[in-house]
Amino acid sequence: MEPILDIQKISKKYKIRGFEPHYLMLRDVLSKKNRKRSKNKEEFWALKDITFKVFSGESLGIIGKNGAGKSTLLKILSKITPPTKGRIISRGRVASLLEVGTGFHPELTGRENIFLNGSILGLKKNEIKEKFDEIVDFAGVEKFIDMPLKHYSSGMQLRLAFAVAAHLEPEILIIDEVLAVGDAEFQKKSLGKMKDVTKEGRTVLFVSHNLQAVNTLCKRSVLLEKGEIKLDGPSNEVIRAYNNEIIGAIHEWTGVNGDEHAALLKTKVYSDANVFYTNRDIYIEMEYEVYENITNLVVGFHIINEFGCHILYVLRDDYDTKIESITLKGKYKERFKIPANHLAKGTYTIAFDLGIHNVKKIASDESNLQFYVMNEDSYGCRFPVIDAPGYSGIFRPNWKI
Repeated sequence: MEPILDIQKISKKYKIRGFEPHYLMLRDVLSKKNRKRSKNKEEFWALKDITFKVFSGESLGIIGKNGAGKSTLLKILSKITPPTKGRIISRGRVASLLEVGTGFHPELTGRENIFLNGSILGLKKNEIKEKFDEIVDFAGVEKFIDMPLKHYSSGMQLRLAFAVAAHLEPEILIIDEVLAVGDAEFQKKSLGKMKDVTKEGRTVLFVSHNLQAVNTLCKRSVLLEKGEIKLDGPSNEVIRAYNNEIIGAIHEWTGVNGDEHAALLKTKVYSDANVFYTNRDIYIEMEYEVYENITNLVVGFHIINEFGCHILYVLRDDYDTKIESITLKGKYKERFKIPANHLAKGTYTIAFDLGIHNVKKIASDESNLQFYVMNEDSYGCRFPVIDAPGYSGIFRPNWKI
């Protein structure tokens, strides 16, 4: 079977020019006059020997850090910019959605832009007419369809652009991170449409920092790093590797955080999986040293979600404000477990607490750790990782008896 896209040793080089520094008057700076180009040029390879194949009906995720070369690759595949080296064999029409307003003319109406884009894709007027109502309905811009595009909000432009790209039936649909501009409802609607596109035998290339969306839509993903392919394989494995490196499954702090009474020495949050999942246990450790015997030493931590809400406060099990307890001089290590199916997907901060009850806080906030929890690990699970309305909330308890 021949691939619909065959990318062969693609490389892209840019030349970076500087400006010679010299004394300028303020008016020259403001008018940008008399700026001399430097003769020195620095070569920058945005992509290096990128090679992979994509087949009809396949959905391919492309992930990586900012600056990894994802957008450059999509621009080359969309024929917006040519590669410096290598070649691409494409066996189908390509529709791209790389940024808001791409391929649209701001002075034309929404209606005119739909027909313009269809013509660019090589469709006849009758073919576009057949899809017109469906496009407008999906985009939700019926009231504004005869208004110039320059009066559309960025969200309206995005909805119309995606509707055009998805409904005019290109063999290859290329989607960049631009979907992040849309609201949550439209993002879910768009992901559903992209699933339908692949079921119809068409091909989707999807770039996103939303790893849950990539994992949901794409069975296969490519991880780019510094312009090169670091990993190409099943999305679960590629995302695991990426999270292990970027987000990490172990976060540690080591130092001395305290005063003359006591101090935190080390804090750590980790999981037995490669990343933090909602259906996996999460472990928290803290090591501290007590420099003198302390009455009612407070040892614990707060867990704060990304919205600043303190959702948990945990203390060591022997703490009781009604009973005086004495912690003897020495070094200690406490280990806590947050059981699976407690924390929902999101970013969390652990604020460690070391102090003397009703007297003083000993540890400052410099030892706080942050970690990111993904939706349940889909390996061996009956259901795939999804972002469904029912998966929202602060906690993710499993209350089934």
